[in-house]
Formats: sequence, C-alpha cells, structure tokens
Amino acid sequence: MKKSARLVVVGGGVVGASVAYHLCHRGCSDVVLLEMDELTSGSTWHAAGNVPTYSTSRNIIKLQYYSTQLYPRLAEEVGYPIGYHKTGSIRLARNHHRLEEFQHVCSMANAMGIAYQMLDNDGLKAKYPFLDTDGVHGGLWDPNDGDIDPSQLTQAFARGARSKGADIRRFTRVIAIEHEPSGDWLVRTDKGDISCEIVVNASGYRGAEIAAMVGQSLPSVSMQHQYLVTESVSDLVDRQAKLPLLRDPDDSYYLRQERDGLLLGPYEWQATPAWADGRLPENFAHGLFPDDLDRLEWYIEAACKRVPILGTAGVQRVINGAIPYSPDGYPFIGPAYGLENFYHCCTFSFGICQAGGAGKSMAEWIVDGRPEWDLWSLDPRRYTDYANQKYVLEKATELYQREYAIPFPAEERTAGRPARTTPVYSRLQAQGAMFGARAGWERATWFPRSPEEAREELSFHRTNWFETVGSECRAVRERVGILDLGGFSKFEVSGPGAEAWLNWMVAGGLPSLGRIALSYMCTPTGGVWSEFTVTRLADDRFYLVSAAAAEWHDYQWMKQHLPKDGSVRLDNVGLRYGTLVLAGPKSRDVLCKVTGADLSNRAFPWLSCREIEIDYARTRAFRVNYVGELGWELHVPVEFQLPVYDALWEAGQEFGLVNFGMYAMDSLRLEKCYRAWKVELDSEYSPLRSGLGRFVKLDKPDFIGKDAIAAEKAAGLPDVFVPFLVEEGDADSIYGCTISKNGRIVGYTTSGGYGYAIGSSIALGYIRADLAEEGTGVEIMIFGNARRARVATEPLYDPTNVRLRA
Repeated sequence: MKKSARLVVVGGGVVGASVAYHLCHRGCSDVVLLEMDELTSGSTWHAAGNVPTYSTSRNIIKLQYYSTQLYPRLAEEVGYPIGYHKTGSIRLARNHHRLEEFQHVCSMANAMGIAYQMLDNDGLKAKYPFLDTDGVHGGLWDPNDGDIDPSQLTQAFARGARSKGADIRRFTRVIAIEHEPSGDWLVRTDKGDISCEIVVNASGYRGAEIAAMVGQSLPSVSMQHQYLVTESVSDLVDRQAKLPLLRDPDDSYYLRQERDGLLLGPYEWQATPAWADGRLPENFAHGLFPDDLDRLEWYIEAACKRVPILGTAGVQRVINGAIPYSPDGYPFIGPAYGLENFYHCCTFSFGICQAGGAGKSMAEWIVDGRPEWDLWSLDPRRYTDYANQKYVLEKATELYQREYAIPFPAEERTAGRPARTTPVYSRLQAQGAMFGARAGWERATWFPRSPEEAREELSFHRTNWFETVGSECRAVRERVGILDLGGFSKFEVSGPGAEAWLNWMVAGGLPSLGRIALSYMCTPTGGVWSEFTVTRLADDRFYLVSAAAAEWHDYQWMKQHLPKDGSVRLDNVGLRYGTLVLAGPKSRDVLCKVTGADLSNRAFPWLSCREIEIDYARTRAFRVNYVGELGWELHVPVEFQLPVYDALWEAGQEFGLVNFGMYAMDSLRLEKCYRAWKVELDSEYSPLRSGLGRFVKLDKPDFIGKDAIAAEKAAGLPDVFVPFLVEEGDADSIYGCTISKNGRIVGYTTSGGYGYAIGSSIALGYIRADLAEEGTGVEIMIFGNARRARVATEPLYDPTNVRLRA
C-alpha cells in the first residue's frame, strides 16, 4: 500500500467517492480513498436513490440542484452507465398551510432559475393519472426530481477519480488515526499505515467512529428506514413513460415507479433508532435489519387509497437499512473543531441527492479555504459539547417522525430539551415563560398573560402570541424590560501583540479604552465571516462577544490566525458569564436603585463599558443592546446571575419592569434594522453589500479581505441590503421571499416581522443596487400573495439614535 499521500478520504460510499472525484478535478490528485468493504457499502447500497432538489433553504437547494445537473454529464464524462431517470416529482398539499409552504419554496426556487411549478388538482392528475385527489388542495411540481442507481453513481465517481490519479483501496479498514509530531496525520489500517496532510471523514453512519479516533464526539445516530418494492403492476407494464415521483408529506411517505412496480418509503411515527448507544457492529457493511411491516401498515393503507394501483400488486421485497441522522437532519460538511486539516463530510440522511454538491463543497473547503455557498447550516461546528448521544438520539427520533413536517417559523420542538439552562431559567419558568432552544440554550420566547394563552399555535400567519408580544415590545419602548440572554459566545484577547493582531483581523477600527465597537471579521474574498462587539478592557486586553451558535466557529477562526510568536492569548470565557439585557427609557432608573455607580451620560455614555457592583456581583455593564433603546447588557459572573436578576426585578416594579422574550427582541431589532448573523450576514456577502460600509476602514494598512472589498467597491455592488415596509396583511415575510419589480425578480428577503412601534410589517433583504433608493415600490411574494412594499431608510425606528443616547 502507498505509504503517504496528501489526502486520505475515509469511506467509499457515494459521498466519499464524490469527494475524491471533486478533489481530483480541483488538481488534488494525490488522494487515497479507503473503504472497509466494497465501494457503495453502508447506507449507499440500500438507498432508495431519490434525487430531489426541494428544500426550504436556498443553499441546500443550490447543493442538491448542482447534483441533478452533474449526474447526467458524469456518466458521459467517465464512460460509466448510470441508471438516472429524471421523472420529475409532485408533492401533494392536503391543507392550506402545506400549500403556503409550497408556494413559498416554489417562488424561492424560481428566483434561483429552477422551474418549480404550482399545480391544481387537474394539473396533478395530468402528471399522475393514477392519483386520487380527494382532499388534495393542489401541489408542487419539480421537473428535476427523479431516481438514480446509487451503486452505479458511486462507481462513476470512483472511475472519474481514478482517471485523475486517485488511489482507491477497497477492503481496507481504518483502525486508528494519530496526529504526528510533524503536524501530519497517520492513518492506521489493517493493510498498513498512511501518512497524510489532510483527512476527510466520509464514513457515513460510521462517521462518529472515525471522529472518536481523533478525540471528537460527532452527534450522529442511525435510524432504521424501511421501504418496500412491489411486484409488477399491470397498469405500468405497457406504459411508455415512468411515473413522476410522488410525495404525500402529510401522510409522510414517498412513492415512485421501480421498473414495472412501485417503491413505497414511509417515515413512520414509530421511529426506530439502530445502535442507540452509538456502538455499531464491526461488520455491517451490507447488513439489513429484519422487516417490520407492522410499523408501516397505516402508511401502506393511506398510500393505497391515494394511488389505488399500489394495492393491486404484492410485496416483492422489503429493505430495512440504517440511515445516519444528525440532530437537525443535515449532514456535516466542513472542518472538524479544534483540529488542523481534518474535515467531516458524513451523516447524510439524503446522501444520494446531496453527494454531488457535498463533494464540490468539500473540495472547495480544502482547496479554497471555504465553499462557494455559505453552508453554515451544515458546518460540523454548529453543535458544541451539549450535543451528546442522549441529545442526538432524542432529536433524531423526533425529526424522523416529522421528516415531512411543515417548517413553521415559530415552532419550538420539544425533543432534546432542556439541554442548557441559565440560573434564571427556573425563575422565568415559574413566571409562565414559553421557551425555545437556541444553540441548545433555553431562552424565553414570550410570556403568556394567562395560563389559557400558554399554548403553541403553528402557522405562517400571526398566531395567538402576536398581541402579547406586542405588549412586551411596547413595554420596552415605553418603560423597561429585562431579558435573560443565555449563551452568548465570549472571548478575551490579550497580550503585547493583541492590538496589532486584532486590528488586522477586523475590517474596522478598534475602540479606545472602555469603549465598544461593532466589528466584522471577513474572509480573504471579502465575505462576512463573523460579527463581534469588541470592548477594550485595557491597552492590551479585549473582550469579544458574538452569537451563541458561533462559539466553535469563531474560536477556531481566531485560533487559526493567531501569531506564532505567542504574543497574543485567546481565551474562551463564555461559560463564566451570564447575560441580562435591561432596556427601555426607565432602565437607568432601575439600574440606579441596585448600584452606586454613576450611570449618567457623562460618566457612562452610549457604547461604553464599566465594571459596576450589583448585589454581591462585580458586573461588566455594556451600554449597548439589540433592541434600540437606552439600556445595558449586564455580563454577570454566572454564580451571581440569579440574585442580580432578582435585585433588578424587585427594583423595577415601581417602573413597570416586564420580562420580554426572543420574539419581542426580534421585532425590536427589525425596527432598528439590526442584522442577524447567518441570516442577513454570511460569507457570500461583503460588509459593503450588507450595508455596513461604515464599519470598514479601507484606509487601514491591511486586514483580512481588504483587497477583495476594495476591488468590489471599485467595480460597483450588484445588490445591497435594505429594509422594506410592507403593506398590511396577516402574515409577515420570512427568509427567502422573492422581491419583484415590474414582474422581474430583483432580490430576496432574509427576515421579517411586525414592528409594533412603527405599526408596519417589516422585511429585511437584498435588492438590486440600482433599486435601493428610498421609496422604490416593489412586490414581495409572501406565501403565494404578492404584497406591495417600498424601500425604506434604516433605521426605521429612532433614525438618529436619540433614545440610545438618552
């Protein structure tokens, strides 16, 4: 066996073969692919082979659509036949919520050049003549959907990789992976050892095993997924064209033609994990589980009613195989946390349709340092240590049961909770708070005014909490509110080289002593990588705060760029401090009652930090907040957080202090047009396009991304961030709504909601730069309804920041 290589890919399923293929096509031909059994083993060999493009995420659509465009030309390119049938697919809508979901995704896909189409029942029957449309309200047509032979696809990728120089080794088991003193990796196998610079874990449902070899816990569990194939169906024997793939998401199954029969695959409520403890049998490369058709009986009956020809044929065979699931059902594609040159590309629940895009993105991570598309939703670092085996087992089971569930924007699913709580959690719980999980942290979402109101109503339209959240917003705008904001990522940067290094890392300037600056770290290509508030605690010491979910993402980025001379120290201090937000015109009055510190504008101006004493706690008080009012973020040592909350609550009663939650905070931040990380801000957009040019100093000697941003500015911006005021309706914009002008798509929204202080529906988004003038009229497609909107100037509320400076 070859003793060294630049890259080792572990796993010879469809994803591993795609990674090897794409690496070779990017010039990285010194690749060894290791497979413990035959190529196509694991979940690849028994996969149903469906190739949808559908997703509620723009970037997942991009990834899957790339696969559908690659696969037809791959067969011709490498000279290997692939049984690929682009039959198109229909998805049935059995209620108005489902229809709204489809209308939204159809519009989003059309804006990306993908020809989705909404169909009425006659249109559905025209596409699928054997369909019973009783109770159906219409559906969605995807012309790119279909099915492919997974084994042939894998072999085609492998042939393409071999032709460019890749070394593919079958029946070679990885038994250990070690970090060598040189910084390289030593991959130990039962056929000998290989030294390499880079390892890609593409091990499918064995991904967690490979991760454990390098000391990592990858949140992954396998679920049993059954599908059955019928005997020949007489109505299909002489039919010339294959039937489209059919999905009935409300009954939770897919149905497609397989030769002259039909293939039915339900996602049943009796979700059944395999190897719940995470320990897989040593040899299960081509293994299956015993059939359990009792679990599928209800779904079979429902499908037979919907497509009666299904009931005319007997069952020929049943496949019950293992499919890996992460807690959110998305795979892991990207760098492993805390390791150099180690990547994960595994845990694909829908690996056949995602393999092409995954291989492309993985090659881009390795060659370019980042993928073309912002794939944060697939990044392995999106989960930190809280995502243990118990957590992933509960979340994956819930997800499998609800694989086709409607993605309501304010649904707070219950599995895997509570995982992380602050000391204030039980106090808020006693006050009747409704909660949601954010990066594993329990955060209050809203506070019902009565026990009868404390329920979750799911809709794309405004629901039972709308007026109550409005009262929370008004309390913050008119009096004062308090929010327990658990989970901020917090870092300290110190040392003699801290100032120079941090100045190179961020696009803007650094604050003076005791002051705060909003700062952006950019990629070399100019995209926004991270957003921080940076506070200078001393000449050589800084405190950085970023999003809760960004903890590992941001820490690793900074650590990778630290100077080698040891002049800068980076500490992750997030768990040392809890965060309480006190905001509103009466917030100074409340805070004055619990501290002797001078809180006047002269002593404690906006965008400054002071250490103050509250109760027994020395608290870092930051005069900054995300809601746009006079107020403070109080970073309290976690052991003092509950008594500080209690002191503030007691002091605030005479001023009308209320608790407020995340839904209110989101409304308040929309009125100020504050961006959200990985919502308005991502690595595909520069700070200039994101409307943040005031935080970029192109006159600095250098910073990461400077040349790319300067070049973009000189060339002109194609589109820019703006807020929109939307005509009244009972639903607000969400991520991905298309923006049109004179019938032409000119942009898309990133988020939306209702602004209670300004009395208007708000959308934030990106629009063609020549249309970004205040007052420009557009239409925003919101769940199938074209709503008139106009471009506004930010911020929408308190445009001169008088209230922040009060």
